Amino acid sequence: MNKSEVRNKFPYLDNGIIYFNHAATGPFSSPVVNRLTNLLIEKSENNIDDFDSFIKVAEETKILLAELINCNVDRIAFVDNTTNGLNILAQSIDWKKGDRILLNDIEFPANVYPFLNLKRIGVEVDFVKSENGIVTADQIINSIKPETKLVSVSFVQFLSGYKVDLEKIGNYCRANNIIFSVDGIQGIGAMRVDVKKCKIDFLSCGTQKWLLGMQGLAFIYVDEEFQKKMIPANVGWLSVENAWNLLDYKLDLKTSANVFQGGTLNAFGIYAFNSSLTLFNDFGFDNVESEVLSNTKYFITKLKSIGLDCVLSNCNEEELAGIVTIKVKDPEKIFDELEKKKIFGSLREGFIRFAPHFYNTHHEIDKVVEELQKI
Repeated sequence: MNKSEVRNKFPYLDNGIIYFNHAATGPFSSPVVNRLTNLLIEKSENNIDDFDSFIKVAEETKILLAELINCNVDRIAFVDNTTNGLNILAQSIDWKKGDRILLNDIEFPANVYPFLNLKRIGVEVDFVKSENGIVTADQIINSIKPETKLVSVSFVQFLSGYKVDLEKIGNYCRANNIIFSVDGIQGIGAMRVDVKKCKIDFLSCGTQKWLLGMQGLAFIYVDEEFQKKMIPANVGWLSVENAWNLLDYKLDLKTSANVFQGGTLNAFGIYAFNSSLTLFNDFGFDNVESEVLSNTKYFITKLKSIGLDCVLSNCNEEELAGIVTIKVKDPEKIFDELEKKKIFGSLREGFIRFAPHFYNTHHEIDKVVEELQKI
């Protein structure tokens, strides 16, 4: 499947819209719309109890996802959002008073509050101070203390778009017996990540942004050895090995990540995600990353040509992902003017953030830069 064929699967493009806001929420492609429409019809007319077929689709979806992040299928569980995924981690560790967690001062709150909540049991939280909107792997490693038990970081920073060196942090944490957690939501779907190579113990990621899925569905990855040290704080009837022995009541917990799928899953979210991942797979996961980086580099170059600097202007390609953020005078006015032209980004903390995806084009970027120059 080529880029032109992919673009034909996004109906909004026929309406003259330039949508560069995938870091907030992604649009539905026609395969997703068709899948959900058919599902609604089936559940209202014929296949009302579709549990067996749904379980098959859920497993197929995990197979595609496992290929994307390089893990075994049984290491993935579906949850409802990134925040609750990280809460599973925070609440399943045997914390001791005086243990420390290392975060940074430009994390999205989803990767902060689950850990701040542990202060009530004596866990301390440290924050690495950012420099020019960036926190590097070296800064994180150099801020680790002897009492640091967990490091949690975003794969890609939500405001600047800076992509941190996960492998460097992961190697250090594994060598020093520190839990390594990743919020993947601003990277996965735009960039590939190898959870084994990066020695990630736990990862949480929603599907509604770069993965072009639905709100209300996320997934977690849990390293097999790390899971053996976890004590699940919340379990349900589907957390046990023989779940369909309904009156057995034997708390024989699953050893796979499915132990964290305690009850009914978001079926519509998983069907949508399956269709979206299939689209990614048909285009090629590596090709997706290549196109995203091409757009990012081109966008930065074009912005520089009209005298606008983005936060990551001086970064290397290895530090780039899909987000391009600029600081301008009167960002609210510029944002409103862009929306009048059907150009959509987002306002974040006094910045304008753009997030084109793999199917967006250099021609669309040219139009955005042209309008910015006029304003």
